[in-house]
Amino acid sequence: MNKYFFLIAVIALCSIIAQAGNRSVAVVEDSDTTQTFLENEALELDEIVVSTGRSTRTIKNIPTRIEFIGSEELDEKANMKPGDIRMLLNESTGIQTQQTSPISANSSIRIQGLDGRYTQILKDGLPLYSGAASGLGLLQIPPLDLKQVEIVKGSSSTLYGGGAIAGLVNLISKTPTDEPELSFLVNGTSALGLDISGFYARKFEKVGWTLFTSHNSNKAYDPADVGLSAIPKFERYTLNPRLFVYFNDKTQWDFGVNASFENRLGGDMLYLKGKNEDGHSYFEQNKTLRISTQFSLKHQFSEKSKMNIRNSYNHFQRTITIPGYTFDGIQNGSFSEINYLFAGDNTEWIAGLNLWTDNFSEKRRNNGIAPRNYDQLTTGVFVQNLTKVTDWFSIETGLRGDYVSGYGFVVLPRLSGLFKITSQWTSRVGGGLGYKTPTIFTEESERIQYQNVLMVNNGVNQLERSSGVNADVNYRTVIAGEITFSLNQLFFYTYLNRPLMLNYLSDNRLQFQNINGHIDTKGAETNLKIGYNDFKLFLGYTLIDASVNENGNWHQNLLTPKHRVNATLMYEVEEKWRAGLEAYYNGKQSLNDGTTGQAYWVFGAMIERIWEHFSLFANFENFTDTRQTRLGNIYTGTITNPVFNDIYAPLDGFVVNAGIKLRF
Repeated sequence: MNKYFFLIAVIALCSIIAQAGNRSVAVVEDSDTTQTFLENEALELDEIVVSTGRSTRTIKNIPTRIEFIGSEELDEKANMKPGDIRMLLNESTGIQTQQTSPISANSSIRIQGLDGRYTQILKDGLPLYSGAASGLGLLQIPPLDLKQVEIVKGSSSTLYGGGAIAGLVNLISKTPTDEPELSFLVNGTSALGLDISGFYARKFEKVGWTLFTSHNSNKAYDPADVGLSAIPKFERYTLNPRLFVYFNDKTQWDFGVNASFENRLGGDMLYLKGKNEDGHSYFEQNKTLRISTQFSLKHQFSEKSKMNIRNSYNHFQRTITIPGYTFDGIQNGSFSEINYLFAGDNTEWIAGLNLWTDNFSEKRRNNGIAPRNYDQLTTGVFVQNLTKVTDWFSIETGLRGDYVSGYGFVVLPRLSGLFKITSQWTSRVGGGLGYKTPTIFTEESERIQYQNVLMVNNGVNQLERSSGVNADVNYRTVIAGEITFSLNQLFFYTYLNRPLMLNYLSDNRLQFQNINGHIDTKGAETNLKIGYNDFKLFLGYTLIDASVNENGNWHQNLLTPKHRVNATLMYEVEEKWRAGLEAYYNGKQSLNDGTTGQAYWVFGAMIERIWEHFSLFANFENFTDTRQTRLGNIYTGTITNPVFNDIYAPLDGFVVNAGIKLRF
């Protein structure tokens, strides 16, 4: 039990502090944001304020299309996967999580058919999961301290710089409120997993703080009995304290630390059990240390103007070890920004300066490849304007200029418009340019643990540049005074010029090269929501046509299903019961070996009984036991030296998890 001492000590401290306050403690829930994907899916969302667009306007008055996931849906998803955010994102329309390692479960996120490196993942608007830190990012972000999640699809580079070609995901943390919050979660799974976490938040007149801590672990799990781990053996500790100081009504300061330590080991089940028999020695071990800081200083000059100074620092150390090879590197990065906002009655301006640093250094381990070190510096300046032209039309324009060391100057314009056609019909149209600075950290190189991959440099490689547009139509109404109905139809197109691809050289080494061609993704997303009494039905459909044109030859983008369907039926009695059924369909996908992966369905069910201070939950994930091992082999060769196929379907199969949530 010594390994739990740290977590237990922190939880005990939270309890003592809460009782010392001699006040009743409650979790503040915003029931109006339940099960929300888009602003126009529910009439009650008109007053929600999102932070990703940095506007003071409510979500219904922002021309940029922002998808919003509220606190109650986050609470529901925590019942299914309290250790990370993969399920939260994968079950959203137009978003796919792609597993890059079949034995260690490493994953990345794809938006609208583009690889994971083209999506920015932000924490409170700060880039903490990029470069070397992106390969395990989705697995190391627990959802339990999040207040909401905001998603922008399409180029978002005006405010957030390079990398947001496909879009961005902004994870918004909980902050102290007038009512203190103390909560715990304990969860166990049939796949031999255990999650224990605690969250505490309290605000006084001048000071407030939050503290999140968790321990997540799993034993090696092989449901298909193929001799390899579908879920690796891992153990992770997370600690996120954050301090808020309220100097006065106009000035606020906060500082936080995010720390995560993990040891993840997958591979041959006999090896993982300590039975090093002949022919059973294959493994993949990931050891990571992540420490990052978040700083913000906000000052309100007047009712119409304010300034924000922000900074983050990220230290990420990762060691990947497989038989005969080790990748060992350290990434140190920082982000600094100062911005000024002026908000008038009908117009709003925001302007700012950014500075990014990104340094990666690798320890050479006799693999014949020079260290893939790099040192990048990017400076940027941006300005954005939002103007309410008439009661029915608002326009948002933006312009950014970035200077990327070694690659030159980039100009990024953006334009969005909001049309309020009637009280029931609205539409958003927008587009812009984007870019991505090349590094070796992609899904392709992650899949092979960066073996024999040469360094990226500006003598060989160029910036990846993109342009994109999207347009949606929203309709919402109430039928017969009882049935709420909302529909959002989105169309999108992205053109990515001279993208970076991994190519074999004559000496069996691999090098990233900008191809002579482009990638374009086009398609549509449909979101439908129907509510009646205690029932809510969500239906989503994604159509993606993602293709690569290289030297005049066309082929489908790999590991991108053309058709995806997500459906959820929820039954909820407020503060008593919550139950749901889910179904997800993934269409056929083109694979690296020239074959086509089969289409498949995944079904799940969840139930939760809620009382005032605690709730009990159970989740039955993939109860039809859909597994890629049922559809074909996941590797070729021998188990001593396996060559893995692409992973396009679940490997863990039917998993039951259950637990308890406490609120004091």
